[in-house]
Amino acid sequence: MLEQLPSPPLAARPTSWLARHWQKLVAAAIWLTLAGCFLGYSLVTGSTPTATLQSIIDLLRTPLGPLLYILIYTLRPLAFFSAIIVTLLGGAIWGPVWGTVFVVIGSNMSATLAYGFGRIFGQGVLATGAPAASAGVVHRYAERLRANAFSTILVMRLIFLPYDLVNYLAGFLRVPYRPFVLASILGSLPGTLTFVLAGAALDIDDIFAGNVSVAAINPWMLGLSAILFAGGIAIARLLKRREGVEG
Repeated sequence: MLEQLPSPPLAARPTSWLARHWQKLVAAAIWLTLAGCFLGYSLVTGSTPTATLQSIIDLLRTPLGPLLYILIYTLRPLAFFSAIIVTLLGGAIWGPVWGTVFVVIGSNMSATLAYGFGRIFGQGVLATGAPAASAGVVHRYAERLRANAFSTILVMRLIFLPYDLVNYLAGFLRVPYRPFVLASILGSLPGTLTFVLAGAALDIDDIFAGNVSVAAINPWMLGLSAILFAGGIAIARLLKRREGVEG
């Protein structure tokens, strides 16, 4: 019986300038649009930047606010915007229960969007989106993703690999969507709860009013968030040691 040859490593194929830089162009367009809307609203209404931010928070508290929040979370990877900030905001506005619900929906819709772009743009996306330090990790998990998508993505989420990198990689490798999204929900839940609780511990109205003090922080929420954070870091280190991943 012929010995099976090992699969060749992933190689970047030649791509056009647009394929290499489309993410930067989209992100720049989104940020310019947001900045223009923000400044335009402030000038028309005569509001200060702080008052404009408070108006945005008030808008998110309306019945249509959750839909707007989920849309923002969904488009977040295209603007290279931090998921942690958006997650904290969800907890601060809606509290631990509904904040978790809206964050889980939004984060997995953003994961689906990045996964879809990974399938469409392939190596062009992966080459521009993968940090150099993560390149070895990409090759390490590529074959495992093809063989056992659910458990591999679950581990990748639990050891806190870059969230969007995992999404793009899964799309590029055409990992089946169902195990991808289920593993993403389960693997990201500890981190989601950590930052939603941290956001829920803050009184966002006091922060905008300038009343930042210890009394404005819910110690129980913050303590539980800290416990989850420490537990997540401990689990991530154990899994990284077992997986042989540096960092």
